[in-house]
Amino acid sequence: MTVDLDYSLLRRLQAELGRMRQDAIDTRRVQGLSPLTGEDARQHGKTLVQQVVTQHESMLAESGAPELTWEERQDLVEALESRLFGAGSLQVLLDDDSVENIDINGYRNVFVEYADGTTARVRPVAASNEELIETIQTLAAHEGLSARAFDVANVRVNLRLPDGSRLYAVQSVSREPVISIRKHRHAKVTLKDLIRLGTLDEDLADFLAAAVRARKNVMVAGATGAGKTTLLRALASEIPPEERLLTVERSLELGLDEDVEAHPNAIALEERLPNSEGAGAVSMAELVRDTLRLNPSRVIVGEVLGDEVVTMLNAMTQGNDGSLSTIHANSSGDVVHKIATYAIQAPERLPWEATVRLVATGLDLIVFLRRLRTGEGQERVVESVREVAGVTESGDLATNELWGPDGLGRVRRHSDVQVRCHDDLIAAGWRPSEVAWP
Repeated sequence: MTVDLDYSLLRRLQAELGRMRQDAIDTRRVQGLSPLTGEDARQHGKTLVQQVVTQHESMLAESGAPELTWEERQDLVEALESRLFGAGSLQVLLDDDSVENIDINGYRNVFVEYADGTTARVRPVAASNEELIETIQTLAAHEGLSARAFDVANVRVNLRLPDGSRLYAVQSVSREPVISIRKHRHAKVTLKDLIRLGTLDEDLADFLAAAVRARKNVMVAGATGAGKTTLLRALASEIPPEERLLTVERSLELGLDEDVEAHPNAIALEERLPNSEGAGAVSMAELVRDTLRLNPSRVIVGEVLGDEVVTMLNAMTQGNDGSLSTIHANSSGDVVHKIATYAIQAPERLPWEATVRLVATGLDLIVFLRRLRTGEGQERVVESVREVAGVTESGDLATNELWGPDGLGRVRRHSDVQVRCHDDLIAAGWRPSEVAWP
């Protein structure tokens, strides 16, 4: 078990580290040298951290205090480097590849969920709630396309961390600040990667790859933590590099524009919140409309959570085929009800019948993911794929389940259900397997 850090000591050493770093910057300026950047700056910072800790050890020896153990020295070094280069004491957890989710209920209570589904309580990442809030404020001021406030007037913040993790925090509406971080362990992922992870088999991967190449509009659905964003990234990996992509997100998360090799012509748009005077907001719906004027080959909406769904579906019916998006839902059949709920809340106030017709016209496929607990941990699987087949006589959305559970816990292709867009997928390279579940 790791011993808790002495945060008062850590703050003192951090102040000394800051002084030494500023002295080094001033010295280079006097000498007419440009400031260190990139890896050179990082290595210099690490050297200063070692010097600060060594000086502290010398002071302990002079005063007759117990020496630091090797573990205690490493803890200090890691904590100082985290504050210098990353998200403060949170960085240690962010750097741990086995950690999948981080929940902080006030500075004393920190819980993590590991990739195998197990959970544990770990040591605090701050000395006080004030320090915890200060860490989030610092991150919110520098991450994303615009600074985000986190204070008593702006009690919530949603942002993407440098490693791709998504952080959501609230304060003032709870007894202590509450923070949830969802790490994305697969920032760059392909459908072949998901086959190895057991999310889907090769036949289904071939089908979905062909659907993307054939420019079918796909909605990825699932509960929180089901792997929707990861699957969306994998589907996007099938988009040819010559296409111009525009992504619209509440907080930058997909990172497709950062993969310049796979997507050299990609632009990321991020919702902007209002300032302290309530002005300057740019909504998701506005950004989706903006994409139509930016010559997109495809529009990708990171997560549908509100009235932007109407704008997105309208975009799908106006020539922007091949769009991708995600939505929270409990089943593949529940997606249209979730869309209708959002549509009713939109300024257009679409009734059920109009929403169903819009979904039937704009959407081609619904892919549903589920996170399953197993004896060995957890796994995320594509449980159902439905093709939108129009509107029934009763006014409901008609869908055909092409892939679904076979009753034995396996996901199989329903051979007796015809794929309406069969010819389009064949032209895009799909080669149906002869093996299917009747």
